[in-house]
Amino acid sequence: MISDRKLEHLLLCTHSDVEYHKKTGFKDVELVHKALPEVNQEEIDLSTSLLGKELDAPLIITAITGGHPASEIVNQKLARAAGKLNIGLGLGSQRAAVENPELESTYTIARQEAPEALIIGNIGAPQMELSSRAAEMMDLDALAIHLNPLQEAIQPEGDVDSRGYLENIQETVKNTSIPVIAKETGAGISGNDAQLLETAGIKAIDVAGAGGTSWAAVETHRSQDKSMGELYWDWGITTAASTVEVSQSVEIPVISSGGIRNGLEAVKALALGADVVGMALPVLKASYQGEEILQDFFHNFINQMKVAMFLVGASNLEELQNTDLVIQGKTREWLQERGYDTKIYARRSSL
Repeated sequence: MISDRKLEHLLLCTHSDVEYHKKTGFKDVELVHKALPEVNQEEIDLSTSLLGKELDAPLIITAITGGHPASEIVNQKLARAAGKLNIGLGLGSQRAAVENPELESTYTIARQEAPEALIIGNIGAPQMELSSRAAEMMDLDALAIHLNPLQEAIQPEGDVDSRGYLENIQETVKNTSIPVIAKETGAGISGNDAQLLETAGIKAIDVAGAGGTSWAAVETHRSQDKSMGELYWDWGITTAASTVEVSQSVEIPVISSGGIRNGLEAVKALALGADVVGMALPVLKASYQGEEILQDFFHNFINQMKVAMFLVGASNLEELQNTDLVIQGKTREWLQERGYDTKIYARRSSL
């Protein structure tokens, strides 16, 4: 059953090795230190907006769970944190509740606990015919269509016929009254695909790059034959490379997620062109330790972001995207081979 699979995914992500061995690529990104920052760290402004919703920090708890009774308490904790901090919250796939309305409370609890927060619903690309019912389930600010071809290919019960997805996305955008987001699930989005999604009417893109949770790894733990999942464990475009590709290719907002584990990496993602950053696994693990630990996690994370911004002399996010950084190593090699300009970041503060 789908509901049982949701619980299995939660437990595996919390207790098993499910992260990429190949990491995010952010180690190849060096922010240029400023010895004269001319900024008061205590006055750094992290506020921004996404899809018309004001956020106190450019953070989203990206899609984690829902669809099993045990997931209701998780979404309750996450929603409380999102409401208190005024950051975004993404729900897990709503398919389970569309097919079994008794499970709706595992999702609707989020809006009950965070009436003013940015809340993003979720439906899988193979189930786009359910998007209207998912959007109507609760008061959502946006609906994410999650793209998970890697997971589907490895999953024993996966749907591997992806023909017509782009056309279906266009129809979903036309027939949905709220903004529609495209979201990968951990293997990244290329600039080419981002352009197709923007043309289809998508209003924001979550790159969800390689470096965080590997759904090939998750499905490896679920499968009796582990050879396929082990082979494709590290498949995908790293988060750093995907963030650059997408931000240089489209005009719509970019969400950078996939293995971001601290405030320094978040600032690097924003400096590369992301509008907001997302996290899932570390937030899930913190939530299991209690709401106080979860709040502490975010406060520490935000403080780490402010230190990085102080050290590059950025008092707000707009200034951050005009600071200098250098892209090195495999990330530079990838981007240059793909035709993306990596030099534009290095001296942009002097332009």
